[in-house]
Amino acid sequence: MKKTVVIDIVGLSKSVIGEHTPFLQKYIAQNNITTIEPLLPAVTTSVQSAYVTGKWPADNGIVGNGWYDRIDSEVKFWKQSNKLVQGEKIWDKAKKEDPSFTSAMMFWWYNMYSTTDFSVTPRPNYLADGRKMPDCYSYPAELRDELQAKLGTFPLFQFWGPGANIKSSKWIADASMFTDDKHDPTLTLIYLPHLDYCLQKFGPDTSKIGTELKEIDDLVKELVTYYEKKGAKIILLSEYGISPVNNPIHLNRLLRKEGLLGIRVERGLELLDAGASKAFAVADHQIAHIYINDPSVTEKVKTLLQNTKGVELVLDREAQKAYHIDHERAGDIVVMADKDSWFTYYFWLDDAVAPDYARVVDIHKKPGYDPVEMFMTSKARAGYKLLRKKAGLRYVMDVIPLDATLIKGSHGRIGVDDQYKPVLITSGKIDKTIEAPDVHDIIWQHLNG
Repeated sequence: MKKTVVIDIVGLSKSVIGEHTPFLQKYIAQNNITTIEPLLPAVTTSVQSAYVTGKWPADNGIVGNGWYDRIDSEVKFWKQSNKLVQGEKIWDKAKKEDPSFTSAMMFWWYNMYSTTDFSVTPRPNYLADGRKMPDCYSYPAELRDELQAKLGTFPLFQFWGPGANIKSSKWIADASMFTDDKHDPTLTLIYLPHLDYCLQKFGPDTSKIGTELKEIDDLVKELVTYYEKKGAKIILLSEYGISPVNNPIHLNRLLRKEGLLGIRVERGLELLDAGASKAFAVADHQIAHIYINDPSVTEKVKTLLQNTKGVELVLDREAQKAYHIDHERAGDIVVMADKDSWFTYYFWLDDAVAPDYARVVDIHKKPGYDPVEMFMTSKARAGYKLLRKKAGLRYVMDVIPLDATLIKGSHGRIGVDDQYKPVLITSGKIDKTIEAPDVHDIIWQHLNG
């Protein structure tokens, strides 16, 4: 099989390719670019899973970045086991045809315990005293040690949160080239998250994100130059584009006002009790899954959602089939926002009783996705907390605001304008409209020359 690299430039769309991305412009002029029809939901784990299996969420089970576990009665986001992805992966298919085939999965999601030959993913150390230390996980285990000895500790706090910047994508790129130099995998999947941060904060306004666009353009140039010298087939793509938004919708607050949410008060702060709720929402960008524990309220919930400004689609189990999201993990109702809106996880009605995790970066405790984690209330407050940390004192990095109107860009919906659709750039010519599962076949064609 032919050596192939797939470079995932998160958030890339035609709307941001221009004067700030001279390398990409030149590269596109010499190759071919096409848009990919957004998947429902157009979010990281769902799209990546479609790319590597060639299957829709209804078949591979990845209905979002997180969902409600009906057995544990818990909302679980950003899990990492590759066993969650149902269906044959492209690297397993390739290995069957060519026993000498090898693969590397560099920060693509559902990375742990995959059957790739080499893999690396973020994995902090959670210490007994409550501290979270930057780190990563790899297979084989010694690859982590080799990478961090060469490149330094994986910059976790530059991968997500208020400090997110190009350093994390640069580390991933360098780790990918290091792994390639040492092991020469046939297929490498590389994840570059850099544009995700600025695009959600500011929207696709190139006057505000020019620096970030130039940074990712330079990094992609470095990777492409490296892999061209190695004679690799190269695919540049994105999972979604990010479009402007201005209307956060607080679905759980609406359900709460109808008496449908279960709320616990602990230490004077409120917590969402999913298992005790008649109905609740798991928000994921411009998509939300509504889980209903009391079937008698189903029609009430459906009517409420249909009458909520900013909600464009309300899909019950039957309607989900047409959108390829009818899997047992999906909500009893799936809703999609209109082009100007997105969904928060917020469930409290008074910020004074918001849970303690609301004001920190905590992607696992929050019962939904929270892009406001990219902002901070005060650099001075963050500095004070860091001084406490360095002094060995207890601290809580509670610097995240509770203002959802800060977010200016989002993704997840279908039916977006062409300029905001994800893209695929390759030397091969593509004569048809591409849907997310088709990317699997395009990668396969590259592997087969």
